[in-house]
Amino acid sequence: MQRHTGRFSIYIRPFSYVLDLIIINFLAYHLLINSLNGLYYHLFVSFSWIIISLNVGFYEVYRFTKASEIVTKIIKQYVVFTIVNFAYIGYFLKFSEPSVIIQFVSVAMLLIAFEKLFVYYFLRKFRVVFGGNYRKVVIVGEDKNIAQLVDFFNDNPNYGYKLEKTFDLKTSKKQQIQDCFDFVAKNKIDEIYCALADLSNTDVNNFVDFTDNNLKTLKFLPDEKEVTARNLILDYYGYIPIVSLRNIPLDVQINKIVKRVFDILFSLIIIIGVLTWLVPILGFFILWESKGSIFFTQKRNGLNYHEFDCYKFRSMTINEIADLEQVSKNDPRITKIGKFIRKTSIDELPQFFNVLIGDMSVVGPRPHMVSHTEMYAKRVDKFMVRHFIKPGITGLAQTNGYRGEVENENDIINRVKYDIFYLENWSLALDLKIIFLTILNAIKGEDKAY
Repeated sequence: MQRHTGRFSIYIRPFSYVLDLIIINFLAYHLLINSLNGLYYHLFVSFSWIIISLNVGFYEVYRFTKASEIVTKIIKQYVVFTIVNFAYIGYFLKFSEPSVIIQFVSVAMLLIAFEKLFVYYFLRKFRVVFGGNYRKVVIVGEDKNIAQLVDFFNDNPNYGYKLEKTFDLKTSKKQQIQDCFDFVAKNKIDEIYCALADLSNTDVNNFVDFTDNNLKTLKFLPDEKEVTARNLILDYYGYIPIVSLRNIPLDVQINKIVKRVFDILFSLIIIIGVLTWLVPILGFFILWESKGSIFFTQKRNGLNYHEFDCYKFRSMTINEIADLEQVSKNDPRITKIGKFIRKTSIDELPQFFNVLIGDMSVVGPRPHMVSHTEMYAKRVDKFMVRHFIKPGITGLAQTNGYRGEVENENDIINRVKYDIFYLENWSLALDLKIIFLTILNAIKGEDKAY
């Protein structure tokens, strides 16, 4: 059930940001006059470049993006960046030599355009020659409805999609769908493409449930005779329309950046302002009452089901079943100081180190012990969907009464419902609301905080 795609594309975008900013600042230093080479100007061009790129989608380049779209993005970035530079020098410096700015911006954009297109075509060649950076896919539908997409994947290996198998629904439809599920599970397939014209509502729901529970990406070939009423994402592979089912706000780059910046700033405030003095005080009481470490480390599942070490203040005596049995009410393993820090949720504060290093977010689905994750994944529908985003120190489910021990099936089912709602409706305002409610609940005390 673990999601390993073997791709390195996630590193390309941050690398491009850094490289482009180096090019811009290097050329500004060498091509512009001294009056434009102050710290304020370099900060201005750096921040303006990032803001412009986010608005024009300069770095939103995917394996199915056309070269013409990249060129369009380059032109937009060039025009807006030039205007912004003229606005700066006109307002602050009353500079009257426009040719110098045009030269600087033009040379910078030419180098960045060359770098951008080089990476784009290099990756395409790399996929063909070395077979790397690809996604394994299957296609489901009648031959006549999927033939175009089959040809596209077979004729365009440079896009990075490897077609493993097709499932023809013309005969034995139910069996073909089940064979598809079995094949996807056994062969670590990344994406499933389905022809909507060949699926009933029940079939669509079955595919949605399967992909959600197995952390697979589901996309559709829309029925040309019907208009889809749902709020879906439409992309084009060549001239073939492809529909993606789930819209996750945190898949958008600007939202990722906003949430990550907020996580870093908030975690630094807690670490510097609270943990620097709280750790030695709590450490004294924890060690005074029982032998062991101040901190308790436990393996948990995070983004894309990857395991990470989750940190907490140790609230129990050392025991062999800490990774197997969840804490229950009046649990004899809990120490006196442990009872207090669990009741006030202070035991969770070391997880801000997890947030700072990027394993967790301040707000998100709460991570479970690995053994419990595997158990719930088999028993609870759509449980795996919560691993599409980073886990959090607190979450929407926890502020709505579903924290602590899972006493019955409804507890975990409702947690998943709240987690999916959060995943599909994320906003910074929602994060702030959840943080406020978490602090309020900690002050008031909660029945399940034990």
